[in-house]
Parts: sequence; structure tokens; C-alpha cells
Amino acid sequence: MSATSIGQGAEPVEKNMSYLDIIREADAFPYEETEPGAYKDIFTTLYKLVWKKKDGPLLGYILASTLHRLLDVPESMRGPVVVDESARTVHAFEHATERERTAAVAAVMRYWRDNDSFQTLRGWRDELWPVYGSDSEVLYSAERSGTGLLGVMRYGVHMTGYVSDEAAPHGMRIWVPRRAASKSTYPGMLDNTVAGGLMTGEDPFECLVREADEEASLSEKVMRDRATFTGMVTYIYITDERAGGPGQMYPETQWVYDIELPADERPTPKDGEVAEFYLWTVDEVCAALAKGLYKPNCALIAVDFLIRHGIITADNESDYAEILQRLHRKLPFPGPHQAYAASLNASAAASADAAATLAS
Repeated sequence: MSATSIGQGAEPVEKNMSYLDIIREADAFPYEETEPGAYKDIFTTLYKLVWKKKDGPLLGYILASTLHRLLDVPESMRGPVVVDESARTVHAFEHATERERTAAVAAVMRYWRDNDSFQTLRGWRDELWPVYGSDSEVLYSAERSGTGLLGVMRYGVHMTGYVSDEAAPHGMRIWVPRRAASKSTYPGMLDNTVAGGLMTGEDPFECLVREADEEASLSEKVMRDRATFTGMVTYIYITDERAGGPGQMYPETQWVYDIELPADERPTPKDGEVAEFYLWTVDEVCAALAKGLYKPNCALIAVDFLIRHGIITADNESDYAEILQRLHRKLPFPGPHQAYAASLNASAAASADAAATLAS
């Protein structure tokens, strides 16, 4: 099946998105340096969730409407919530231990779910995701479907599977899944070959191995023998109705992997989250991206893949520099992504020093 036939009936308005359009859809939070007006405006709708001290770590961005719902939760469930209107900051869930903090967050999420306060909680997952207070310390864990309500960092793994094919454009074909129509978020849209969220305490590669089995029936041996880590991407997505409600902040880090599969290794749906897999040429993938048929963050991962494999380059893409910047956005939140960001900065600094030395 082709990318054109996938789009029939699924996309009422024909799109023609550039690669920068695709990246901006996933990395939608305005930049203070280049979008000062939009940046200022968005903070009139947000409060900063901070930890302990007035100038403590920034944990997330909470919508004003969500904060009002938080204050409506009985204090016996949520614990103290301190709001500084002048600084637009919120202190919450600052109990003595990680266990107590996690219990308080869970009580709030269940209260909201039971009162149908937020559409997103109708997709309750019973998966706990970590909220970091430093690059390594987990302060507490939160129900996956509710993390966007707190605007905290979200972590996941994404892998692109491909097959070498000398007869195909660019010498490869890519395995592309279509999400099941029953999915609570982005039903029927295109995805990456394997993807999943990282639960508290879970190793990224072990998460990938688990998801590969559950979603694509790829064996542990195939994964351990062939999957390769290629880096991280970071961005801030702003949700719409397809994610269970508009306006939530999703600062995200994804561990990104590639896997070259043999021609006789075919990903197969297993747990019901994937409807079917297609083996597409690069041209078909690019056509589907331009039509907006991919889940937004999966489209970002696909663009990253095309860059790393030399298909999108500075020579053929005028917005190449901005695309790269947005693929590796500097995020103000603590967590394990910061060490990787620091390594990128160190590498860039070393390259700049080397270039200066050669020029002198």
C-alpha cells in the first residue's frame, strides 16, 4: 500500500508540509530569542512548577486552568500547594519522601479521573513515569496519561527499522506502522517502527526490547544483535485534541535507535497498538510526512533519520540549521537528558576550537 492510498479518507485537508513545518509542529513551544512576543504571551497562560526553593529546579509548565483544578482537589489528598502570582510559580507535592510524593500525585490524578476533570485521563495507562529533580534523582512518579497536566519531562524510545534495497531510491526501504484505530491518542496515524514511553527505573534499551516484542514481534536476539543507539532528540510539543486535549506542554526526550533488518525479518503487530506495517521507499515516507500523516513527534524522528542517513542535507534543505537546532532543543528541566546535551555542547566547542586553530 502506498502513502497516497493511506491518506485517502484520513486527511480531509491536503497538506504540503516542509521539513521545517514538520519539526515546528513537534517543537511548538516558542523560543524567547526568536519569538519574543509569542514566548511572552504563552507565559500568561502558564505557571512554573518549581521544586522547594524559590529559585529551585524547574520541573514543568502547568496551565492556569489545570492549576485551578489542582487547588480544587481536597488538601488532604494533594498536600499543600503554594502559588506565587507575581512570579507565576507553583510549589506542590513537596512531601518528605519519594513514596509520599508519588502517592500524593496518584491521589490527585485519581481524583481528576473519577471526576472526569480532563479528557486525557480517560486514556489511563497504569504506567508510572519519572519526574526528576536533578540529572539523576527521581522526585516522584506520575501516571503516564497525566504527565502533560503537570507539564513535566517525558522520556521515551523510538526506533526506525529499515531494509537495504539497492533497487530502491536511496538504497533502502523503511518499516512504517499505522497506529490502531482504537488508540486513545493519534488513532490511525503513522508512527516509527517501534516506540514507547520510559517508565520509572526502566533502562532505555530494555524498554526498547520490550516494546519491540509487544508492538512488532521482533525478538530479543534480533534487537540485541542489530539495534544501534544513534543519539537523543529534545523538543517541547503542545498538544491538540488528538492527544486528549489541547494546550498541554510536553517537554520530551527520546532515545533514538536504528535497526537494519534482513529482508526476511518482517515486523508483525502483536499487542493491538499497531494496525499494520508497510515497507515503504524513502520517497513514500517523505510524501506521507508532507501530507501530515505521521504522529507529530514520530514525524520529527523520521526527519532525524533522513538527516542522519544523508537524505536531508545542508545542500538540499535551506532550513537545515534551524531543523538541527530544534531537534536538539536546550531544555530548562533537570533529568538524564542534560548529560547528553552537555556532551553535544562539548563536542561543538571542540569543533569550534579546532576550526579556529586551523584558521589561525
